[in-house]
Amino acid sequence: MIKISISKEVGSFAENKDVAGKLRNEFIIPAIERGEHVEIDFSDVDLATQSFIHALIAEALRRCGEDSLQLLMFKSCSDSIRGIIETVVQYVLETMDEG
Repeated sequence: MIKISISKEVGSFAENKDVAGKLRNEFIIPAIERGEHVEIDFSDVDLATQSFIHALIAEALRRCGEDSLQLLMFKSCSDSIRGIIETVVQYVLETMDEG
């Protein structure tokens, strides 16, 4: 299992899309392609932007498919962060169905 601590990368406010893209490309997508679980830990993260979450997971979902959600675990999310994750996942899955 790959474990990613968001607070270690961005502090308490997850907004830097470049960091999200780096985590996605270096860790999340390769792990999913290997069939490994990825734990994304939001401990000590107070806020996250929708653009950060989108940059973090959208391309992984598009590239690896809906089944990749089985390999992604989101730990210690506040209600607002969990809501953003759910919004991004729903949006990506709906746009995949259309395309």
